[in-house]
Amino acid sequence: MDADQGESIHFWQTPPLAGVELLSARYIDHRFAPHVHDGYVIGMIMAGAQRYRYRGAEHLAGSGTLVLINPDELHTGHKGTEDGWLYRAFYPDSGQITSLLAELELPTHHLPAFGATLYRDQDLVNGFCQLHRLLESPASALQQQTVWRELVLSLLQRHAAVPDAGKPGKEHRAVRLAKDLLHAQLAAPPSLEELAAAVNLSPFHFARVFRRATGMPPHTWLMQQRIARARALLQRGCLPLEVAMQLGFADQSHLSRQFKQVYGVGPGAYRTARQLPGS
Repeated sequence: MDADQGESIHFWQTPPLAGVELLSARYIDHRFAPHVHDGYVIGMIMAGAQRYRYRGAEHLAGSGTLVLINPDELHTGHKGTEDGWLYRAFYPDSGQITSLLAELELPTHHLPAFGATLYRDQDLVNGFCQLHRLLESPASALQQQTVWRELVLSLLQRHAAVPDAGKPGKEHRAVRLAKDLLHAQLAAPPSLEELAAAVNLSPFHFARVFRRATGMPPHTWLMQQRIARARALLQRGCLPLEVAMQLGFADQSHLSRQFKQVYGVGPGAYRTARQLPGS
């Protein structure tokens, strides 16, 4: 890390994840006094190291570690290296977690508790870091809400002894209706919660049913439909910028990245090739 950059703090919330606070920060000389949180702390050390006292012991969290704190448990925090630490964190309230469990009909009579505080779990660290950045982007609520649920369930099952949610069902009518709704709203899709309400399932149960039926989560399936529609519009001669705007891509470069991942060529080159004589 560059020590000349100084401290920085970005604290925010995103409407699709009500009840989850978000923090991205670089701390150098800041020291957290002993304190507790009403909800959980799910933190990732991106660079440097943090020292903190928790459950009567001193801990050193280095780069790439997952830091977990249960609700109402006293802890501190300060730098573990001279340059401090770069940190991203989720602060879900307890209601967020119990609601997620309820969606899967898992026990909610007591809050899950993490058995330890530091984990070297690269899959989860990478997943939560990607989600954190996703929540800073114009990604759809459908994607944000789905990825959040999947990651938190994995976290609770691995490190808080939450039982398996069981195999999802095969609600064919719900999946068919959801596909129709997504097709009709490619540019501005409903959120996961809105989609689930429309097919009379809980959000997480619906997401798992949809993945079982299609092999992918709803937001990924939606992107496939957007790209197929983009291809058809490009074949008709529409400009990539027009296609991006019409189908709800963040910008033309977003369309280009997604299109090339599927077809191996950018939308501009694809459109040009389709217009060549004899093509």
